[in-house]
Amino acid sequence: MSKAAELAALIGSQSALSNRNILINGAMQVAQRSTSETGLGSASGYHTVDRWHTTAVNTAGRFTQEQSTDAPSGFAFSTKLSCTTADTSIAAGELVKFRQKIEAQNLIRFAKGTSDAKKYALSFYVKGNANATYVAELYDADNARQISKTFNVTTSWNRVELYFPADTLGALNNDNGIGIIMQIYLHAGSTYTSGTLNSSAWAASTDANRAVGISSFFDSTSRTFFITGVQLEVGEQATPFEHRSFGDELAACQRYYQKTFAYATVPAQNLDTYSGSIMGVARSVTSTSAWEPCGTWDLAVSMRATPSIVSFNPYVANAEWGNSSAVSSSNFRVLASTADRISCDNTGNTVNFGNNNPAIQLTAEAEL
Repeated sequence: MSKAAELAALIGSQSALSNRNILINGAMQVAQRSTSETGLGSASGYHTVDRWHTTAVNTAGRFTQEQSTDAPSGFAFSTKLSCTTADTSIAAGELVKFRQKIEAQNLIRFAKGTSDAKKYALSFYVKGNANATYVAELYDADNARQISKTFNVTTSWNRVELYFPADTLGALNNDNGIGIIMQIYLHAGSTYTSGTLNSSAWAASTDANRAVGISSFFDSTSRTFFITGVQLEVGEQATPFEHRSFGDELAACQRYYQKTFAYATVPAQNLDTYSGSIMGVARSVTSTSAWEPCGTWDLAVSMRATPSIVSFNPYVANAEWGNSSAVSSSNFRVLASTADRISCDNTGNTVNFGNNNPAIQLTAEAEL
């Protein structure tokens, strides 16, 4: 067999040589928010590794989620979920999913909804504390269509490869909204498990057919679930995981979430005014020790949409800004916001910091 034929056999007839992976942060490298969070399960959200959302609905079970260094060869990190409170009395509407929402415009290569529609290859590495069965689903959010496949977890790292057929119905929008959601069902009630698993062809979504046959992640407090190397690509053949540099993955994640990493520190004995960046603060004209935040934040990359902004004190929780010895909420506000730049100040109030260093940090979020 020629080298060209070997390469074609490896990547399949429909897969690109680079930028194959539609998913972001599949190797779980980037964790801007946190590397570990406890007591999860009462609400859905982005908790640790970027771009990976955990859905938790109506369950009494609780878990810890973390960026773990337990990973298969060739990977540095995984996401680990650990059950801390079991839930063995499963109500009909209970649900826990680990998922990534994908922008519709990034999925055009699949030609979904056309006569040229392409197949989907999903691959990832998983392990747990014991054998278990879970379900991976592709859900078309634009057209409410879906298809599901079961997979098994053992106590060793194993690579799972799942293949989904092309869908000639339901074209995706060419926009920055949700196109397809790749999601893994870890726990579900009869609302999602009482039918027949829809695994052979895309179909209009019927809840009862989406997660049939799964184990429950909340069956005991010893339950764990590890995952990394998640890849979704065009074609009939799953290829080796496409490793991207940390810088590339960080930039891709920052399209959806960013935070200021430097504190806003200006000694009170310095100049009467200091501004120009988000670290800028200005001294009140009526006091030599009263300060108020002002300035702009040029975002590291253009975000998916105009982000929502949250200000916080990096020294003390539950405060908008302040320092280690003087904490205050001072009516911080965003004056103007685009996908590229944030301008902000407060409403004219000042806070007495004395000779301490005032501090403020911001987060910008434009998640799907």
